[in-house]
Order: sequence, then C-alpha cells, then structure tokens
Amino acid sequence: MKKQILTLFLGLITMISFAQKKELKVAEKAIKKQDYATAISTIKALETSIESADAKYKAKYYFLRGQAFAGKKQYKKAAKAFNDLMSYEKEIKKSKYTSKATPMLNNIIQEVSQRAIKLYNAKDYKNATNDFYTTYLLSPKDTSFLYNAAVSASLAKDLDVSLDYYRKLKDIGYTGVVTQYLATNVETNKQENLGSKKQRDLMVKLKTYIKPVDKTSESKQATIIKSIGYILTQQGKTDEAILAIKEARKSNPKDLNLLLTEADLYIKLKKMDKFGELMEEAVKVDPTNPTLYYNLGVVNFQQKRMKEAQKYYKKAIELKPDYGDAYMNLAVSILDKEKIIIEEMNNNLSNFKKYDELEKEQKNLYKEALPYLEKADSIKRSLDTVRSLLNIYDTLEMDAKSKEFRALYKSMK
Repeated sequence: MKKQILTLFLGLITMISFAQKKELKVAEKAIKKQDYATAISTIKALETSIESADAKYKAKYYFLRGQAFAGKKQYKKAAKAFNDLMSYEKEIKKSKYTSKATPMLNNIIQEVSQRAIKLYNAKDYKNATNDFYTTYLLSPKDTSFLYNAAVSASLAKDLDVSLDYYRKLKDIGYTGVVTQYLATNVETNKQENLGSKKQRDLMVKLKTYIKPVDKTSESKQATIIKSIGYILTQQGKTDEAILAIKEARKSNPKDLNLLLTEADLYIKLKKMDKFGELMEEAVKVDPTNPTLYYNLGVVNFQQKRMKEAQKYYKKAIELKPDYGDAYMNLAVSILDKEKIIIEEMNNNLSNFKKYDELEKEQKNLYKEALPYLEKADSIKRSLDTVRSLLNIYDTLEMDAKSKEFRALYKSMK
C-alpha cells in the first residue's frame, strides 16, 4: 500500500513538472512573438506551483517573467523578477539565465533612468519619482536613484512617499559621497574630471594632464536627516522630527549640519532658548563661523539681552568684515534704547532741562549707531537702510546728508 502511495505521489510530481515545462514553453513562444499579455497570463498561472518546481524550471520561470513584464513596460515587476532570478541562481550556484538577463536588465535601467532625468528636468516630479524608484529597484546597488526618488517625491509634495524613501536611505547608511579624479588639461589649462583614478593617472603619465587632484563630495547623511525632520515637521510631528535628529547626532555629535538642523526645528517651534543653547554648542564646534555668532546675536536680541547681542554681532563682523546684516542688526540693537528715551521725552515736554538732556542722549545714541548703519548701507543698500539713515541725519542736523538721502529715499519708494 505504501509503495502504491509513493508511486502515485511521484507520478503527481512528474505530471506537475510536465505541466510547468509545457506552460513555460507557451510563455517563451509568446514572448518571441511579442505577445506579452499571453506570456504574463501563462506565467501567472504558474505562481502557486513554481516554488516546488525543479531548479531549471524555477530559474527559467523568473527569466521569462522578467522578459514578459519588461515587454509590457511594467518595469517594477520586471525588476523584481530579474533580481529574484539572480538571487536564486546565486543560491544554486548557476548563472545560465543570469548571464542572459543581465544585458536586458542594463538596457531597462538605462531607459528608465534617462526617462526619469528628463521628467525631473521638465519638473514632472511625480512621474520622475516613480521612474527613479523603479531604477533603484532594477539596480539596488545604485542607491543614488533612491536618493533622487526621495528628492523628487518631496518636490511633488508627496511627503509620505518622500519620508519612506529618506528613511530607507538612512537605514542603508547612504552617504552619496563621490570621489572625482581631476587634473588640468595642458592645452586648455582647465581642470577636468577624468572619471577614474586609473584613467587620470594614465593621462598624467602621458603628460597631457598635470596637477592631479582627488575631490571628494560631502556626505548627504545630514541632508537626509534634515529632510526627515522637515517632512515630519510639515506633518505636524515635530517631536518625532527632533527625536530623529537627536538619534542621528548621538552617532556624530560634532556634525555641524545635524546640529544646525536641530536648531532650525527649535526656531520653527519658537523655542529660542533651546536654539540659543545649540548655537552656543555650534560655536564650540566651529569657532570661526560668523553665521553662528550672528544667530547668537539674534537670539540674545529677541531675549532683550542687548549687550550680549552686540558682542556676538561684533564677533560676526570681526570674522566677516562685509557682513551687512550683522552691521544692520548691531545698529538696531544700539537703537533699541531709543523707545525708552522717546517715552521719557514725551513725559517731560514741559520740563525743558530734562527734555534737553534726553534729546542729547538720543543724539549720542544715533552717533553710536550711525557708522554701523552707514556700513550696512554701503554693503547692501535697501529701503530700510536709507530710511534709517535719513532719520538719523535729520535728527543730527546733517543737512547735506539729509538732502542726499531724502532724494534717494523718494526715488526708491
């Protein structure tokens, strides 16, 4: 009895294998005729039984499935089939169909990636996202396509998709760091990227290029975390955003970009005390960065600590002598006292002695702020700088300057 059952079982396996072989032949003929719809329906009929198929049939199934979906331009499904094929043949230590599928896969990758770039350049970000991500599925080792998909999805305002892709990039440790192998062309005297170190070194050896230089791009990891934080903030998940950035900073506490990203979130939350703390930390990381001192000036100004604000603005100017905004803000912080002086002047209109003292104090304040305002105006003239200077020139009775700036102000309005 047992022998009879075993015979029936083996017979059943033989019948299934024969059916699989027959269906695969039908699909193969349909593909040769470019009848991809028939090929797909035939292959789909094998989905439930293919796991138990012989290795040769299983590999062929993945190969034909990839071809059929590629023919219908359903590239995501084609990508999965081809990658399943390559993984399976690697597992069974064969490459019969992998060698045939590889050039097909490369052609698809090229077609889809070029289309993605065209769509992106045409600002069709939604469809560009789909094609960039499809390219990544076709070639998972080319993680830059996943990054492009995340950026495109963000531009398409598809925040859920963008967040998913950015998180994938974070999980796989994507950096986007690229090394360019540069050298100067002897004939043109221009620096060029020669593609590879081997090619560049050969050109230098042949003396057609000189001054070889390796240039490594910055890591995109901080940008990825910043994007995750930005999207979560847009979705009203600010606490999650801060946690994501804090987690990233644990592994790289001295990364200035990550630090500034966290600080930027506190600005959005209007938590200027936390922003100020991070700016103090940032200054320790990068003590020669004028923008950091400028930001500390802004924080202290908003918290009405004018002496501290002025100290930081002056430090920013020391590090960057043409920092127009720092000059302007320094002048504004000096003139902050004016409100109190004017109030007192209005309260002492009948007390001439006190009024004159206050007026003198106001003019001294203007004289202190004047050089910083003039410098801000010389660096970057605006309606604000001209209006502020006109007011000061009038108060200080600097008639020639008043006349010049009144005419200038009228022409700018």
